[in-house]
Amino acid sequence: MTGSPIRWGRLLPPDATDYRGARWPVAVLVVVNVIGTVRSLIHILATDSGAQSIASMNVHVAGGANIIDLLAQWGGAQLLEAIIIWVILARYRGLVPLMLLIVTLEQALRTAIGSYKPLVTARTPPGALSWVLLPFVAVTLIAALTTGHRRDRSPQEQTAR
Repeated sequence: MTGSPIRWGRLLPPDATDYRGARWPVAVLVVVNVIGTVRSLIHILATDSGAQSIASMNVHVAGGANIIDLLAQWGGAQLLEAIIIWVILARYRGLVPLMLLIVTLEQALRTAIGSYKPLVTARTPPGALSWVLLPFVAVTLIAALTTGHRRDRSPQEQTAR
C-alpha cells in the first residue's frame, strides 16, 4: 500500500475554478486568511500599528515612529495577499494549493529570518509564532496536493477502494 502521489499540477491547474483537493484545506486557508486580514488591518489602522499594544515593542524611543511606519507598510503588503486569497476562495478555488504553498513559504521565511534576526520584545508577539503555524500549513498543503475528490482518482484507484 502506497500513499497518494503528490499532484504538482494542482499548483497551476488548467481550470483555476475547479478545486479537486480535500475540502478541509480550503477551510484552513479561510481561517488563516481571516487572521491575516485582521492582522493586516491592525498594522494599517492602529495608531501604533500594533507595535506596542500587541507586540510589546517600545515605540517611545528614537526611531519609534519608523517602527510604526514600517509595520503599517507591512500591513499593506499583508492586506494585498489577503485580498488575493479572498478572490481565490471566492472565484478561483483551483488555486487554493498555490496559495497554501505561498502561505507555507511565507511562514518558512518568517521562521528563518526570525532565527537569523530575532525580534527583542517584552513578550512574544503573535507574529513570532510562525514556527507553530509552519508545520500545520505545510501538512495542509500536502493534503491539498495529495487527497481529493473521487473524480480526481484514476479508474484503477476508484475500483481498488
